[in-house]
Amino acid sequence: MNNALNARLLAAVALMAALTAVGAWLRIPVPYVPFTLQMSFVYLSGVWLGARYGALAQLVYISAGLMGFPIFAKGGGPHYVLEPSFGYIIGFLPAAYIAGILTRRTDAYARYFVAAAAALIMVYLPGVVWLHAVFDYVLGRETTLAETLVLGLSPLPKDLVLIPLNAYLGKQIKSRIPFSSNGHSEHIS
Repeated sequence: MNNALNARLLAAVALMAALTAVGAWLRIPVPYVPFTLQMSFVYLSGVWLGARYGALAQLVYISAGLMGFPIFAKGGGPHYVLEPSFGYIIGFLPAAYIAGILTRRTDAYARYFVAAAAALIMVYLPGVVWLHAVFDYVLGRETTLAETLVLGLSPLPKDLVLIPLNAYLGKQIKSRIPFSSNGHSEHIS
């Protein structure tokens, strides 16, 4: 890999990590699980950068937040792992990865749509599990699974509405702004 390509790769990873942080601040604050636009940027990082580098962008975002940069929806720092919403953030890594895998070497809108839905599942699954664990073991607020699901899935309608838009944007970005780490016209995978 040459130096120009290394710099381009680092800049792209940093850009997607920064956009994920911006998505945290474009929010509707509600208790426990705020409504944000992060899911769109998580998905787009996987589509544009590919599985490995999309996940790397999310790892950079998570690491920066845990180091204390106030880039999560409610701030940052190592104590953030005790926040009820931290499980969703953990899901950003597999979500970006799966979005990159499912949209690798395809032009089919249906694949982008499926990738957006799969990325959503990869965020919500650990998110709801973490939410329930924090309620029960950290906050001492025993909740039923039904109560946790109602609260944990409250942002889901917004994210479901965004799936077709995210799929469209992902397809357009990938075709119009090709990204490659190997010097060829293929996308990173």
